Amino acid sequence: MVSPGWQSGRYLSGVGLTSGVQGERVGRTVLLTVAGSGLVLILVWALALRDTGPIGLLPGLVLLALALGLAARDRLRQRRVEDQNLLAFQLMADDPAPCFLTDAQGRMILRNAAAETRFGAEVTDLHRALERHVLSPGELLLRLQAAADATGSAREDLPGHGQVLRLTVHRASADRFFWRADEVDLAGDGQLPDRGERAPAVAVGGDLEEVPVAIMTFGPDGVMRIANHAARELMWKGDIRAAMFHDLFEGLGRPVSEWLADVAAGQHPGGSEVLRVRGEEERFLQITLRRYVDGGRPGGLAILNDATRLKTMEAQFAQSQKMQAIGQLAGGIAHDFNNLLTAISGHCDLLLLRHGREDSDFADLEQIRQNANRAASLVGQLLAFSRKQTLNPEVLDLEDVLADLTHLLNRLMVDKVELSLGHPGREVGKVLGKIRADKRQIEQVLINLVVNARDAMPNGGSIRIETEPVTLTEDMQRDRATVPAGDYTVIRVIDRGIGIPEHQLRQIFEPFFTTKRVGEGTGLGLSMAYGIVKQSGGFIFVDSVVGEGTAFSLLFPVYEGEEQAPATEMKRLVAKQGEGVILLVEDEASVRAFASRALTLRGYTVLEAANAEEALAKLDDKTLHVDLFVTDVVMPGMDGPAWVRRAHLDRPGVKVVFMSGYAEDGLAEDQARVPNSVFLPKPFSLNDLTNTVQGLLS
Repeated sequence: MVSPGWQSGRYLSGVGLTSGVQGERVGRTVLLTVAGSGLVLILVWALALRDTGPIGLLPGLVLLALALGLAARDRLRQRRVEDQNLLAFQLMADDPAPCFLTDAQGRMILRNAAAETRFGAEVTDLHRALERHVLSPGELLLRLQAAADATGSAREDLPGHGQVLRLTVHRASADRFFWRADEVDLAGDGQLPDRGERAPAVAVGGDLEEVPVAIMTFGPDGVMRIANHAARELMWKGDIRAAMFHDLFEGLGRPVSEWLADVAAGQHPGGSEVLRVRGEEERFLQITLRRYVDGGRPGGLAILNDATRLKTMEAQFAQSQKMQAIGQLAGGIAHDFNNLLTAISGHCDLLLLRHGREDSDFADLEQIRQNANRAASLVGQLLAFSRKQTLNPEVLDLEDVLADLTHLLNRLMVDKVELSLGHPGREVGKVLGKIRADKRQIEQVLINLVVNARDAMPNGGSIRIETEPVTLTEDMQRDRATVPAGDYTVIRVIDRGIGIPEHQLRQIFEPFFTTKRVGEGTGLGLSMAYGIVKQSGGFIFVDSVVGEGTAFSLLFPVYEGEEQAPATEMKRLVAKQGEGVILLVEDEASVRAFASRALTLRGYTVLEAANAEEALAKLDDKTLHVDLFVTDVVMPGMDGPAWVRRAHLDRPGVKVVFMSGYAEDGLAEDQARVPNSVFLPKPFSLNDLTNTVQGLLS
């Protein structure tokens, strides 16, 4: 009879194994069948050979009987071995570990209930049962079976995270093998885990478990078959999980499952793609996918590499290009706008020369001049964003800067908003390092930040400005920027206002982006602050929580050089009649007209040229004496420094005034190679122009 415990096991179809009692009955049936068949054959043969005589018939009968007897004996022996295997396997029916009886090809003949629970009732061969644990289950089974043929048994441990799958095989007969799969807990005392809870189906790397490259294999349907130790560490910090390809990755531009299916089917050569880890916004992996066939079943083999840093650098580069393009646009607009403002304010100055304060038109002209100056300030913000603003850096102590600025900042506050100043570093004995920056521009940055903080608290609150010395022992990665290790002076502007939504944090430094209502902001304040801080060699970061407030942090590297005396401004000279010949080169007609009239009114002889080529043509006259060149820097054709250097070949002593709507930084290298030259930024007033010319010629 079949033991009761075996009722939990399975006979697989097409095997032909039975219990021991059934085997005996079948054996007798086989023997009787063979004997009956033999007698029938003998009679047929006798009839066929009845004319050959008794001497010829007897040897044939003997040989036939011998052959039939040997066949019956071999069949009975095979049946006896199979019955013994069945009786032995019945003892393992209630074994808590998965047990199998297989043929030499790995096809399951018998399995117990634990095997069905652990590997699934639909699995009918050992290759499929082990494919989630080893990269090449077929090679493993052949190796173990060869060892079992030689020694009677073999064992191999398939390592996983915190446990191993111990696979043991015994030779049952010439083409039958007993298998047992034990899960050994390495984290504990080496005992088998509690069978009360079924362990999850795991994907362990088998032969590739310790390979230091993250490797996964997937079926065409996306089911993960294998994940070695490196892959599990990369994906789940060592945990063992079951997963689907499309549950792990996204961001290909089409369903990633289609990519896998095409590769597995041989319709796509595979290759490398950078995909986002699903559920993690800022984590990317480079997936190299190739077709992979194991045991005749196609799939995809994926090699994983962490591409987060590469993707971050790519995003930084894209953002840098975007900001550079906007900066170039802003700088170009500012240059053209400065030309217009120079003409507006310049001609306004010319009119004011003919209208005294008692004149009825004086107030209107003064209003025009003031608005032109306000527009010039707006252009300055555009230049600050594009990092093309003219800065006058000096060594600053931020505590002194804040002390001077506090009075103005307090005047910007409203009744319900309070402003406080703190120096946490001073309280613990730390000294705030000095920085090198343009004091006027740093003050403008702080004013913008404080005004924004005030506007973020319509119901009142408090604004706190703090300074603190910070030392970074290693590079800091923050908001797609890298802050090098070193000493920094940090200034923070903290409010308890409405906060900034997370999706807007990456846009707040972009020009013309504002969270204020229409008509309440230009969107240039923070972009200007960003440009000034970056141009000064610093960093600006923002932290905000909706409903709790916002904190802007400005990091400036501590200046370690020698403190230089501040540059002295050109002495303001009293306007007086001048003398000399000036060659004025300016492509903007309105600016050229204003500058020519302004210098002529001061008594200078002015020669005008619309471009560099025209200026050089005038200088071909060797009898022409010129005392000063006043030239725009950026012009169609040859630029200002280029034509001046050519002119100096024949007239080396002529002094130069360079005019430009861009910053002086763009001219610094060229200007250094032009002796006796000064820079006059646009827009400039009548007095700025005449005093610069008078100071250079005197």
